[in-house]
Amino acid sequence: MSYSVGQVAGFAGVTVRTLHHYDDIGLLVPGGRSHAGHRRYDEADLDRLQQILFYRELGFPLEDVAALLDDPAADPRAHLRRQHELLTARIERLQKMAAAVEHAMEARKMGINLTPEERFEVFGDKDPDQYAEEAEQRWGGTEAYAESQRRVARYTKDDWKRLQAEVDAWSERYSALVAAGGPATGEAAMDLAEEHRRHIGTWYYDCPHEMHRCLGEMYVSDERFKAFYDAMHPGLAEHLREAILANAARHTG
Repeated sequence: MSYSVGQVAGFAGVTVRTLHHYDDIGLLVPGGRSHAGHRRYDEADLDRLQQILFYRELGFPLEDVAALLDDPAADPRAHLRRQHELLTARIERLQKMAAAVEHAMEARKMGINLTPEERFEVFGDKDPDQYAEEAEQRWGGTEAYAESQRRVARYTKDDWKRLQAEVDAWSERYSALVAAGGPATGEAAMDLAEEHRRHIGTWYYDCPHEMHRCLGEMYVSDERFKAFYDAMHPGLAEHLREAILANAARHTG
């Protein structure tokens, strides 16, 4: 079985021009030619191309790839073992970086300022998974946590802008209510608490009133959440908790 340059390009997700270049520099010379002189690639050529693309993905220059693959003492299995080790190390590194980015996104959403060490710890010796572990410990076993992770993973930049615009508008109205001395058990405060609950349900996970009660308590007991809400207006965190409890009672009897 042999394949044309176009077929191989399709299999490997590279351009025909790239394969021509690999042939020109002797990195991947096809094992055969058609009667018309066209390149034909066999199974051994596909194996070599896979090795080339693995090393290229890992950042190796073409000349280093050629030296590695053409080493007469090299065992093909040793190449695979080496590539597996390198890819595994890269995956672990990227997972740590992704965890740090998620933490930064969550912190910005909550209004928490990261320290310089937290911003760059992914590049040092510290473990950014400590933040992911905290979230897992608090909510990891819940369907709400899993659903939130699924949803936010699909959000685009425009989605985040719309989400933040809703938060800003709600914050402005709730701050004005507290500043005006509106009671937490009043109709306006309860309506804003209900809007808060629905916002969570729309963007993150289903939030029944009982869960919303728990969140309200956390907004006061967790200093980071309390600081976030109190930054809108002093005392807003406790006011919101009372509004959430009153709203839940209103809907659940």
